[in-house]
Amino acid sequence: MKAAVLVAPDEVAVVDDRPEPSCGPRDVVVAVHGVGLCGSDLAVISGRRAVPSLPWVLGHEAFGVVIAAGEEVTDRFAGQRVVVEPNYPCLACPACAAGATAGCAHRRAAGITEPGLLAERVAVPARFTWPVPADWDETDVVCVEPFTVALNAVRMSGLAAGDRCLVAGAGSQGLLVAMAAAHAGGVPYIVEPHKGRRALALRLGAGDAAGLPAGTSFPVVIETSGAPEAFERALERLAPGGTLIAVGQSPRPARLTTFALVQQRLTVRGCLIYDHPADFSRTIAMLGEHDLHPGRVLRERFELAEAPKAFARAAEIAGKTWISLPRTEETHP
Repeated sequence: MKAAVLVAPDEVAVVDDRPEPSCGPRDVVVAVHGVGLCGSDLAVISGRRAVPSLPWVLGHEAFGVVIAAGEEVTDRFAGQRVVVEPNYPCLACPACAAGATAGCAHRRAAGITEPGLLAERVAVPARFTWPVPADWDETDVVCVEPFTVALNAVRMSGLAAGDRCLVAGAGSQGLLVAMAAAHAGGVPYIVEPHKGRRALALRLGAGDAAGLPAGTSFPVVIETSGAPEAFERALERLAPGGTLIAVGQSPRPARLTTFALVQQRLTVRGCLIYDHPADFSRTIAMLGEHDLHPGRVLRERFELAEAPKAFARAAEIAGKTWISLPRTEETHP
């Protein structure tokens, strides 16, 4: 079976010798049709985010078609189109019991703590697959997972209709956050040094924060780049009493004075992925009810054989990259 694997830091290869997935009693086997690429994947490839072993199957933003279901699975069936929720909390710890599954200390993550989903076929826990209509455009389907992250960030921010929102960073996640903010009734503005990314954000409906009067502040700021310097500048744009949501991550420290935090009554919150099952459920329901089309952020598509090129290009392009896979479910029922 073919898959895209990391064989050494900064070295991605497409191999054809991966074993076929084994379907446990509570699993489904999915013939993968597409996988989106994101910053977490690039951190794994560069070695900034360690994985258990090499070679390592990459990818986590996957969708496809169920081709087999375990004996205890009653609500998934062959031929069903699904999106994979690639974070698997234990559902038994205190965090999970409180509904905060993103904070589960035992959470498993495809492509990070266990092999990824950028393979022709994968076995995943059935309860972490989400049926989606067969007529949804595949570009929108491949964006369900990162759009869930974006929607959660906006929801955590408390953004109210009519509020201006500053989105720091117009990478693929920043573009989706701006889209989510607009859907919530907010007025998103982008700050982004990369001309191509900034231009794309404007085409997708965000405003350019550089065009606002000097000193303009925002009740909500969502930082998506992860660069400490960007975090510091974003904090400076926060209005008194405002909320900053940190989505991007970095091991390098960022400076924050308690004087500013206290005197301006600021709130700073970290936003880690989403909680199961509520957030994925909300996203899919929302996409079914509204004409949102998160796939508008996609700009380049590659075949599985081109995976090394796709990962190399992902950090350079304006917009999101994804990889499509050959349809194999007919030959592997």
